[in-house]
This record gives sequence, C-alpha cells and structure tokens, in this order.
Amino acid sequence: MANEDLGRTLRRLRRLASLTQEELAERSDVSVDVIRQLEQGRKHSARLPTLHALANGLGVELTTLLGDPPAVSSTGENDGPRFVAVRRAIMPVLWGPEPESPGPDFSLDRLREQIADGWTQYHAAEFDSVMKALPDLISDARTATAAENDDDRGAAFAALGKALQLAGHVAVRMGKTDLALTSLERAIDAAGQSGDPLLVPMIVNSTAWTYQRQGRLEDALSIALRAAALIAEAELTHTADGLKVWGALTMSAATSAARSGDYERAAAMMETAEKEAARVSKLPDGGDNRMVSVFSPSSVRIERVRLAVQYGHPHDALALAKGMRLSKDTPPSWRTWLLLDVARAHTDTGDAAGAVKTMESLRRVAPTWMQHHTLAVAIVRDLWALPNHPPGLRSLAEFLGVCE
Repeated sequence: MANEDLGRTLRRLRRLASLTQEELAERSDVSVDVIRQLEQGRKHSARLPTLHALANGLGVELTTLLGDPPAVSSTGENDGPRFVAVRRAIMPVLWGPEPESPGPDFSLDRLREQIADGWTQYHAAEFDSVMKALPDLISDARTATAAENDDDRGAAFAALGKALQLAGHVAVRMGKTDLALTSLERAIDAAGQSGDPLLVPMIVNSTAWTYQRQGRLEDALSIALRAAALIAEAELTHTADGLKVWGALTMSAATSAARSGDYERAAAMMETAEKEAARVSKLPDGGDNRMVSVFSPSSVRIERVRLAVQYGHPHDALALAKGMRLSKDTPPSWRTWLLLDVARAHTDTGDAAGAVKTMESLRRVAPTWMQHHTLAVAIVRDLWALPNHPPGLRSLAEFLGVCE
C-alpha cells in the first residue's frame, strides 16, 4: 500500500529541491493553487500531464513523485531476496562461465510455456509469483542458447528475449527503471539473434513505456514511431501478430504525444489505431497470444478512455466506456485500468456514488493490485474528503487504510 500520499511526497521533494511553491509553479507551468491543494491534502490526485510537469519541475522521475509502485510489497520493501535474485539473473557475474548445451531432459516447449505463464501472472498483478520464477526462466533460456541446432538456438534466444522483457516489466513495477532498461537492452540483443522479426519491436515498445515512466516522453515517442514504421516498411502487418505489434507501438506513441501536451496528434494516432484494430480478427492468427503485444478493438477503446480521463474529458470517457464488451484476449491488467479510469471519470463529473460502485467492482476484480496502486488510493481519499459519503465508501476506505 502506498505509504506516503501525493501531497506529502510533493512537499518533501519540493523542499529537497529548495523551491518555494511559487518557484515550482513557474518551473513546471502548474498553477500555485493546484500545488497548494495537493500539499495541503485538499486534493489527492492529479492528471498525468500535471504529474509529468511537476516531476520535470522538480528534476525527478515520475515514479519518484508517485511513491511506491504497484509491485512493492505492503512492507514497503522492494529490495528483498526475490528481487535481488532477479537482478542477478538479469546481470550475471562478469567473466562468468559460458552456458553449456542443455541436457537431454530439457524441453524448449516447456520453457516457452513457463514464460507465457509468467506473462499471464504479470498481467494479473501476481508480481511475487513472477519474481519467484524469473531467475530460473532466465537461466534456463541462457542455457538453451548453447544448443547446437540453429533452429533450437534461435528459438532459445527468442525465449531469452521474452524472459528478459518480462524482467524489465517487473523492474518498472518495482520502480527500478534503470535496471529495467538494462534488462530490455539485453532482451533486444537476444531478440536480434532469434530470427523473429517482431520480437525486437515488441521489446522496443516496452522500452518506450519505460522511457515514459522516466519522463523521457520525446525519446519514447521517437522509438515507438520508428519501430512502427519499420514494421510497416517490412510489410509485417499482414498477419495478426504483426498488426498487434504495430498497433501497440502506435498506441504507445499516442500516449507519449498526449503526455507531451499534443492531444490532437494523440487523438489522430488513436483513430488510426482503432480502424486498424478491426482487421486483427480477420487476419491469420499467429502463436501464443500471451507472448504478443496487446492490440484489439477493446484495448484501443480502453486506451481512448484513459486519454479522455487524463486530459479532462470525463463525459467522453464515460460515453466510450458505456456498454463496452471486452474481447477474451484482454489481459486482466487492462480490465483493472479501465475500471480505475471509469472511477476517476465519475469522480471528475461529481458522481461520487458511481465512483464508489466502480471502485467496488475494482476491489472484486483485483484487490491486491488496488491496494498497491497510488491512484486507486488517491481516488478513495478524494471521495472520503467529501461531506456526504455514498454507501460502500467506508468499506473501501477501511480496506485501503485511508479513513481516520
């Protein structure tokens, strides 16, 4: 659970930077009134453009401003033994022994299945389970790259790339973005030796997301657009997998554009993505959906809802979300994000009862994820500050530990 709310974090970081509220307002182009409301606890959340601007004004990463990330345990420990083991797996000892050829009992198919299961657990926010499995997955994949057969070796490098990509995602969720970039760079190197033309751009998309977390929005936008263009130039969008990777990169670029303040450009990209997403179900299916980028009409609509909420169009967000039917391949993490954004939209329109009802749904779907997510806690804090509490709010507030 977040151990420090946004206002206290903001005040602490501002004082560490030796800035007055007025000076931070000037540096970040955020009004003094918003900064005061946050620091005084009269406002517990802010839209992402505001958060990015404040982080830039303070000279810190967005993750630093937001507090404990979702994968940190309730004890606040994010350097426990399991994460240390993941770090060592990502960065094995210098001049260590070269991997030996796998033994007769080794099964590459079983390893791929285990990595795919790891991605499923990640999307379900089962971070502890993923961290427990990752060191062996990475080690086994490295061993497999010593196979004598060229096809097996290429498949092993693909498995290593996906395992290291997963480790990068977990590192981001732990707030360790520099380690995440190290893992993703090594994943790209492995992917380059796999012979799979879609694997490198998939991992580039993860890198763009990590850049976003660091506030490097121009870098994130640039690499996502370049990777998407390379897929289009190579005519790889004629399969479902190729179109999914292109679409995920395009949505990532739109997010970076929107967070940079270019909402019109972002909206145009999302419109293009939504048109292309309709083709996914009509194309030849690829491999395991657990191992490919998320891109479908559902995921595009979820992202459109998110952007509408973040950029001050809550009524549009609720209209987009109303009656939405999610496809079967929509990961649980995307479903939880949708509920969180809908709750925020209800809050922004003054519909406290609707917000509570949505947060109750979120609690049923992803209770652990909800406890760890700073925005979920902030929404309930904002609702708790209202003079009239809708039915169900006290139970939510007690669950998240925000009521006095």
